[in-house]
Amino acid sequence: MEANRDEDIELVITRDFAAPRAKVFAALTEAEHLRHWWGPTGFTMEVARVDLRPGGLFHYKMSSPDGNAMWGRFVYREISAPEKLIFVNAFSDEEGGVVRAPFHPAWPLEVRNTLTFMERNGTTTLVMRGIPDAGSPEELQIFKEGHELIRQGFSGTLDQLADYLTKI
Repeated sequence: MEANRDEDIELVITRDFAAPRAKVFAALTEAEHLRHWWGPTGFTMEVARVDLRPGGLFHYKMSSPDGNAMWGRFVYREISAPEKLIFVNAFSDEEGGVVRAPFHPAWPLEVRNTLTFMERNGTTTLVMRGIPDAGSPEELQIFKEGHELIRQGFSGTLDQLADYLTKI
């Protein structure tokens, strides 16, 4: 892809947390923390596996209040604790195989995420950058059109993280 096209498709979400970056990084990478806050508001979270190493997998199940379950996974590409985390996320089946998103048949199969953690005076700024790892022109367009819905979803998820960070 061309650089200007990447910028057009890339989703950027920035959030400040009143916590040191090592604590924020741990909350985003350790099973004992992820199970308490990861996922949409109101969903329960079950961590099947976290293997925090390049090529390792975070595999999880999210269940909605009405009992519908969705599986997801991250495959870690780069880990530079506590400054940076790069992973590819996807919807998955129970065994961890990549599947199509349940909400749109043309949603990209995999999205590459780069998270950077910057700390200043005890506040950590998390910058999340997401872009389809590959995809058809239709998938890229669907991803771009979904930016606002993704932001809304992550707003609730990151609110849960902010609340959780005050408790640990």
